Amino acid sequence: MKGRPTDAGDARLDRARRRLGALLLGSPWAGVGWAATAATLAAQAAQAAQSKGPLAAGAAAAADPAPASGGAHTGRWVHGFAAYGAPKYGPDFSHFEYVDPEAPKGGTLKLKNPDRRSSFDKFNPWTLRGNSPAGVLIWMIEGLAHLGQDEPMSMYGLLAEAMLLAPDYSSITFRIRPEARFHNGEAVTAEDVRHSFAMLSGKAARPDVQTQLAGLERVEVLDARTVRFHAREKTREQMFIAGTMPVFSRKWGEGKPFDQIVTEYPIASGPYRIDRVDMPRRIEFRLDPDYWGRHLPVRRGHFNFERVVYRNYADDAVAREAFKAGEFDLMKEYRSRAFVRQHAGVKWDDGRIKKAVLPTRYGQYLQSYQLNLRRPIFQDIRVREALGYTYDFETLNKTKMFTRASSAFNNSDFAAQGPPSPAELALLEPFRAELPPRVFGPAFVAPRTDADPNGLRRNLLKARELLEQAGWKLDAAGVLRNGKGEPFVFEYMQPLASSVVDWQRNLKKLGIEMRVRLVDFALYRRRLQQYDFDTAALVEGRFTLPQGAELAASYGSKSADDPGNNNFRGVKSRAVDALIEAMNRADSLPALRDAARALDRVIMWNFWQIPDLWQAQEPISYWNKFGSPKVTAHYYQADTLISGFIEHGPWPLWTWWDLAFDKTRQARAGKV
Repeated sequence: MKGRPTDAGDARLDRARRRLGALLLGSPWAGVGWAATAATLAAQAAQAAQSKGPLAAGAAAAADPAPASGGAHTGRWVHGFAAYGAPKYGPDFSHFEYVDPEAPKGGTLKLKNPDRRSSFDKFNPWTLRGNSPAGVLIWMIEGLAHLGQDEPMSMYGLLAEAMLLAPDYSSITFRIRPEARFHNGEAVTAEDVRHSFAMLSGKAARPDVQTQLAGLERVEVLDARTVRFHAREKTREQMFIAGTMPVFSRKWGEGKPFDQIVTEYPIASGPYRIDRVDMPRRIEFRLDPDYWGRHLPVRRGHFNFERVVYRNYADDAVAREAFKAGEFDLMKEYRSRAFVRQHAGVKWDDGRIKKAVLPTRYGQYLQSYQLNLRRPIFQDIRVREALGYTYDFETLNKTKMFTRASSAFNNSDFAAQGPPSPAELALLEPFRAELPPRVFGPAFVAPRTDADPNGLRRNLLKARELLEQAGWKLDAAGVLRNGKGEPFVFEYMQPLASSVVDWQRNLKKLGIEMRVRLVDFALYRRRLQQYDFDTAALVEGRFTLPQGAELAASYGSKSADDPGNNNFRGVKSRAVDALIEAMNRADSLPALRDAARALDRVIMWNFWQIPDLWQAQEPISYWNKFGSPKVTAHYYQADTLISGFIEHGPWPLWTWWDLAFDKTRQARAGKV
């Protein structure tokens, strides 16, 4: 759930919703939202209730007994594991439904940097200092398991041919495929897995990476091909974190501290290798013709371009013009006004460029203006609530492409609804004395300005009333001051030019000065990592099931004083910590839902942020050169911005192909 800088102007697009696939607007899934996910999960949960624990969730891949080492294990080795119920695909499946197993391979896929990183100076994605190039994680790096993209939460063996789960989720054991190879030709071994865990969980790794792995205690090598993860937190989530943890060779940067592995190319096992580099602006990946996993069911129909080229652009305006000129092949748009006005013209009219908006089944974490609680000015809850009344979302959302966020778990069944249920109250009651009273009432709803013509004026009057209660008064010059005579001034930091003039104007009416500070991305990122800001607009990503490790990184007390994590707000709350732990302990989908809804109430009624938007659609344009599978994946990303472990890959980039090579295939078959 890595926070991402976002536009603060006319409309901003949550990077959390990751779909592309414009050829598939007629898909049976078009318009289907999280209700379908909930139905799928309910069916899986019912199926799980009839099973005998987690080992019944996957069909047997082999009848071998568990390796004899620590912990009680029963059942069989399985080919896959679902968070609730059984995985969709059995042990003998040949390929996923959302790929074309016969897709032609060839051509070049040209892409842009998916975020504000306009340059790169290293190749290690997991250390704090410097920027790594886009694409390393999704084209080069593999884990022991692969996430299915048409199920809410299932994983299938990738580097591993089978997995064995302890009934209490205290451990998960993987048996590595004998054919799995790194780019240097050496076999992937259990020692490599243990080394990867040691590096990624060690002090030299980024703090947010360490946090994601904190629920795993240790990795045990049972033999050359068998490795066991022991969980500190005995949850389903930890099983998925173990399965999706990146694995790299222990020969990479051999002998160097992990944070000093900078310019060495990763020795990984994925389908692509780095071929050409023009640091700091351009990187080219080449498909490995000898890729060891190309015939696996989890890989058939994937990775259909011979080359993938990234070119970095300094800002979106430059990138849009470059896209129109054909410098890269597809563009995800983050500004609704730009999508409407600038993704248009002759090339769209004559069909050379296609334009589409597709839905997703993901839930959406918050996109918001986060208030840094480390700043004294934001420590009074009445002040934070007042600032929310000054934000006129409805005027900014003129294109009606977005929905106002009112939950930490938007577009999902995990968002709080109505008053707390008895199960939610049982979780909240121990903390009643330290929680806002409204946590125990109806669910939070963000203020609106479009209910009547005087909506904004009414909201500003409410904001003024709250500020006065908090001890802030207007002086003769119209400046809002506290009892010490200090003016109400704060800084809004952003990495690109976008208009917040309307919001500034509303604040000024109350005597508040919001200073907009435009900084380059490198400084923006550094200040965020050091928690050195007043407020910033951030997107926290999307989810299939909310993950405790991600939430701990963003809201947990331990991460509040650990720079480099994602607790930008500086939240320190016993209630939040306990509710995240309750989510981790949840042994059923209803229990997870109750804990998440209770947490949602605490987050939203504390006004630690000014909620902005969420969107269940993703606007993209792409050059009309692609073929695509007949079936669309449900959970995927349209770009290559991956920061966590349990993240679905970019289905379009992984499964589309170059139409020129499709025509060649058809010609050979006598179809054209």
